[in-house]
Amino acid sequence: MDKPFIFGIPVEDSHFIGREEEINRLATNFKYGVNTVLISPRRWGKTSLVNKVTGMTASKELLVVKMDIFSCRNEYDFYNVFSEAILKQTASKVEEWKDLAKGFIERLAPKISISTDPLSEYSLSLGITSKTHTPKEVLQLPETIAQRKGCHLLICIDEFQQVGEFPDSLTVQKRMRSVWQHQNNVSYCLYGSKMHMMTNLFQKKSYPFYKFGEMLYLKPISLDAWKSYISERFEQEGKHISGELIQRLCETVEYHSSYVQQLAYCTLLMTKKEVTEEVLSAAIEDLISQNSSIFIEQTQSLTSYQLNFLRAILYGVNNGFNEKEVRESFDLGVPSNVDRLKKSLVDKELIEYTEKGVEIGDPVLRLWLKRVLF
Repeated sequence: MDKPFIFGIPVEDSHFIGREEEINRLATNFKYGVNTVLISPRRWGKTSLVNKVTGMTASKELLVVKMDIFSCRNEYDFYNVFSEAILKQTASKVEEWKDLAKGFIERLAPKISISTDPLSEYSLSLGITSKTHTPKEVLQLPETIAQRKGCHLLICIDEFQQVGEFPDSLTVQKRMRSVWQHQNNVSYCLYGSKMHMMTNLFQKKSYPFYKFGEMLYLKPISLDAWKSYISERFEQEGKHISGELIQRLCETVEYHSSYVQQLAYCTLLMTKKEVTEEVLSAAIEDLISQNSSIFIEQTQSLTSYQLNFLRAILYGVNNGFNEKEVRESFDLGVPSNVDRLKKSLVDKELIEYTEKGVEIGDPVLRLWLKRVLF
């Protein structure tokens, strides 16, 4: 069954719209082996974009390996996920990857589980530790396999910001960079859901991954693309929504891809035949209500000072928090306290740095906070 709108998971096929410029640039980078870093706010469609472009560009000459390292908590967690994904996704049979990995797996007793379903993938657990392999051996594995297969490997790593949370993270990053930058048959696409951490990893001159590859910043999907898509989806359900209300719908959630899909779905469910202002307003309230439990969990442990800082942003303050007038108007405490507040709220992903200064990045969280804090 084709869902009318999709949110919370990667989109594909007819649900993937717009992004022509990003698709072309990413496909070109993949073709020529250019390392790429994707940065955007959470749930703007990075994973969907990577899936779309890798589906277009993968071939016998360009093998794609995709992995999610969100569960990794240390260096060797990463090495196991990294090597297991590479071995599984570059060989269709156990015998094949065993041959490809000669010189690498002899020190291991890998656990392999093969389903009785011939269409099902096998599972693989290598059990790599510091006693079995050095970091360089693991990080060099994709280059070794690419040379043996006579192809180029594209390694796509989602939630890459986790590397910044590893113990002795800078040392781990230096090890990665020192090996990866010399590989001729492997390129990397790195992306993650925590924008400020990804930005730190790749934009700070003192960090190992500074200028590792081309930085691509995703922009919002255009209004024209949304109008065509949303209108068509409503028509398929025998309903109608005007271009003006589609624009209001998109502007309400600031063109945030996942929220546009979710709000469009809420609106569709509340519509009998044609969307009215009243229906859209009710759908917006429904969207806020659906997400309120998440927002409560995110904010229930905040201090009064932290809530005051958020209140200041809602009043339109984006800079100058250390100024006496701002601190006294919103009860932010002494200047040193302001710096701590800002850092803590960025770490909690409740605010983010923008061209304006600092803002509440989640548009629906912002709507909810206006109801809670005023």
